[in-house]
Amino acid sequence: MVVHAGVRIGWLDVPDEVRAAVEVVLGAPVVEATSQVGGFSPGTADRVRSADGRRAFVKAVGLAQNPDSPGMHRREARITAALPAHAPAPRLLGVHDDGDWVALVLEDVEGRHPVTPWRPDEVFRVLATLERMAHTLTPTPVDDVPTAAGSLADDFEGWRNIASDPPSDLDAWATERLDEFVVWTDRGLSALTGDTLVHLDVRADNLLMGTDGRVTVVDWPWACTGPAWLDRLLLLLNVRLYGGDTHDMIRRCAAETGANPDDLVAVLIGLAGFFLDTARRPPPPGIPTVRAFQRAQGDAVLAWVRAMWTS
Repeated sequence: MVVHAGVRIGWLDVPDEVRAAVEVVLGAPVVEATSQVGGFSPGTADRVRSADGRRAFVKAVGLAQNPDSPGMHRREARITAALPAHAPAPRLLGVHDDGDWVALVLEDVEGRHPVTPWRPDEVFRVLATLERMAHTLTPTPVDDVPTAAGSLADDFEGWRNIASDPPSDLDAWATERLDEFVVWTDRGLSALTGDTLVHLDVRADNLLMGTDGRVTVVDWPWACTGPAWLDRLLLLLNVRLYGGDTHDMIRRCAAETGANPDDLVAVLIGLAGFFLDTARRPPPPGIPTVRAFQRAQGDAVLAWVRAMWTS
């Protein structure tokens, strides 16, 4: 079973003054709060309803939960506020930031996460949304964001780290190809160029499927500039993780975006090294389940690369 959720606090665990600040944004007291599952932030994620019937989605976290999480909320607030209105993302309604706690008040989007294992119709529905999103966000509408290559440079040291200290449980097929994987990873990093604003964390729990056919992409703290195909590749990784059929999808993605399919495979190899290397580390404060999820992703991507390598 793939666990894609952390351990969250709830609405009533948020300090009174932070909840009061959220109510100022809403214009009325919160009378109902329903916690949402999914994601790895240790903060709260609640769909709330105010006394006047207004609905919103609130994310709040403090330094005590995780020292890095408030900074992620600040980045998400800045990026979400700068997205064009027609981007498939929730609108930012307001922010509270007292230096410790950061609360984001976002548009409440009606919808559910995709079914996992992924259904083919939902895969293609999300792929179509990501294609339109890439067009909308090229060139990037958000200033001062990192590049994908810059964001992933340290992560893509994974195979070098593994080669210098191989784990005893590393797949034998991979062990024989560590030097090759390092070369392929370098190629993948070089391929991460482009002027599209990419989400960089596309997966089932960051997507909402609306009953009206729309797909909304949520949680934008990792957004950066990169190639238009990157978010679609990350979606396919998530499909593969849950056992979905990704046969020939890389070549289709490459053909539709004018990319070299080997560049996409090289990025997958880099991501596999990152996941398998990082999964060996102790979990970050307040996020105890993320290492198991990273290991599951690493195993899934490596198996996918092997299947393509030997086909």
